[in-house]
Formats: sequence, structure tokens, C-alpha cells
Amino acid sequence: MAMFPNISAVYELIDLALKEDVGSGDVTTNSIVPADHTVTGLIIAREEGIVAGLPVAEAVFRRLDPGLCFSFLAQDGEQAEDGRPLARIEGNARAVLTGERLALNFLQRLSGIATYVNRLARLIAGCKAKIVDTRKTAPGLRVFEKYAVRVGGGGNHRFGLYDAVLIKDNHLKVAGSITRAVQLARAQVPFTMKIEVEVENLDQVQEALAAGADIIMLDNMDPAVMREAVNIVAGRALLEASGRITETNILAVAEAGVDFISVGALTHSARALDISLELM
Repeated sequence: MAMFPNISAVYELIDLALKEDVGSGDVTTNSIVPADHTVTGLIIAREEGIVAGLPVAEAVFRRLDPGLCFSFLAQDGEQAEDGRPLARIEGNARAVLTGERLALNFLQRLSGIATYVNRLARLIAGCKAKIVDTRKTAPGLRVFEKYAVRVGGGGNHRFGLYDAVLIKDNHLKVAGSITRAVQLARAQVPFTMKIEVEVENLDQVQEALAAGADIIMLDNMDPAVMREAVNIVAGRALLEASGRITETNILAVAEAGVDFISVGALTHSARALDISLELM
């Protein structure tokens, strides 16, 4: 799974999920299915969407049966129609049945995220704005969910609290002002690290720009106000729109001229895609 930079962390997540689901053993499967029985099955899309997470599903099954044969019939990022086979599985029946739910949980969730991202990205095609995610991910699943965002055609915002500075309203209440907050952050972080400031009005836009913010987040602003912010900044900082972004208003936001649109719903509210496993 070369698409994940930290493979060990990926397997740790899968092992933790298997421990949660399987525990001391799959009592149903182990009581019914002979230990040496083998099966062939197909993972099938049951509705239209963008596929994401097939390598993760494969990894789940291989943790249970290293000799299992997992044949990709589709690739992550491809459009799937209702009824399209996505993968073929051949191997130990106990491993397949025990891993079925977890593998599908990952695949359905990640495909749902990729599908939603892709839908929003197509709505603003032709605009310069790029859709990005947030930290509003399911605890422990961020590496997978941010991968799904990329598969769907979006981009990743900071991965965690450690890789970029994002000064929000509560930070400002402690620091006292945008200028002071930026000064404090600039004195502590490496010069290579970007500093972003969340603002709520045009006066704050001007203060953040004067303070030397690299990125200014326009929080819950009307698109008309965003256009004024774009004119004020005039390319001297990157602009990110955030807050209550929906399919209804995302085009107006993109047309305001911002560089990025962050949408928490990409990961916290995307509906899982319907995908099943059928034995042959």
C-alpha cells in the first residue's frame, strides 16, 4: 500500500479493528465452517460511486489469511456502477467470513467519502478553488479518511496539530489579538511552517495580512464578503473559505476567488457507499 506513507500505522489500525470485532474468535464461523474449507467471493458495488479503500480491504483479509488471493477488478478512484465487481477473493473460508464485515466497513466508508468529495469537486470544476478536508475525522481513522479525500479529487489540510499552525478564535481570546498570536507562533515554529489565521470579518482580514499570516481562513462569510477579502488580500496570502459549505452554495464560494474550500462534512457526514461481498 504505497499510497500510505506509514504502512506500520495502517496495519496497527487494522489489527486494532480486528481485535475489536473478532476478539477471542468468530464463534459463528468457527462453529459452522470447517477449518480447511475454501471459498471464492466477489466484492460488488450496489450503487454508483467512486471506489476507495480496496487495498485496505485486501489488507484486512490478508491479516487473517496471508495466502489469500485478492484480485483487483477495479482501482481506487474509478467510477463504479451498481452491480460492478470490484474484487475477487479466493482463500480460507473462515478468514473470508471473519474479515467480511470489517473489510466492507472500511471500503464502504472510504468510498462514501471519495464519492462525496468527487461530487463537490465536479460542482466547482473550472474554478481555481480546491476542496480540502479538516480534522473532523473519526478518531483513529484519519490516515484512511484523508486518503479517501485525495482519491475523490480533494486535497488534505493539516494532518494534525503538529504539522501546521492554525490560529482560531479561542486562541485569539487567549493571545489578545491576531497580531500578537502570529508573533508568538512565528517565534516558536520553524520558518518553513505555514501560519494560518481564522477570521470572521474584513477588519480581521486586514490585521491578519499585516501580521504576516501565510493563509487566512474566511470563517462563515457570505460569498460577497469573501470577494471583498480577495480584493483586499490581492494574492499576498492564500485564502481559505470554511463554515457551512454545502452543495447549494459551494459554487458561489468558489466563484468568490478563494484558493481553498475546507469542508468538514467530507469526513464527518459522508454517507457510506453500498458494497457487498457475495460468495460464488
